Amino acid sequence: MNKIKNITLGITGSIAAYKAADLCSKLVKDNYNVTVIMTKAAQEFVGVQTFLTLSKNNVITGLWDHQNWKPGHIDLSDRTDLFIVAPATANFIAKYANGIADDALSTYAISHTSQVLIAPAMNPKMWNNPAVKNNIKTITNYGSIIIGPATGEVACGDNGKGRMSDIKEIINAIKQL
Repeated sequence: MNKIKNITLGITGSIAAYKAADLCSKLVKDNYNVTVIMTKAAQEFVGVQTFLTLSKNNVITGLWDHQNWKPGHIDLSDRTDLFIVAPATANFIAKYANGIADDALSTYAISHTSQVLIAPAMNPKMWNNPAVKNNIKTITNYGSIIIGPATGEVACGDNGKGRMSDIKEIINAIKQL
């Protein structure tokens, strides 16, 4: 039996966003209740309807999507056991590391109080940038678990560390929590 029942899955604007559909599907099949938050950039790569269908829950795309007296990011935080961001771009990681809350996902991230799992995905040059490394160190110090990134060819053809970790690795990390 899973201790973790409710997962919030954040999806950012990386080509790896398509992999989040597979992650969402597998989590639902494993009996997790998944709520998805997508950035505007993520929606450029994959559609909201995909995650609505896979999660069987409304997909959050903006700060004002929630129709309840309690602010949506606080309400969701109160009922989430695990917060995953997969893929996590350098932009999201920087916002999270520095407490910037200017969209639905970053606002939720700042209000979330339980376990956080981050699966970075970006160009190897970005991953190796000292600012990104510093931001990763900061969010690790906050208690976030970083999974990956993997080494290999990325969408632009460059090769190196930057690919989002394999879905099986992410699911194994969830089960180990």
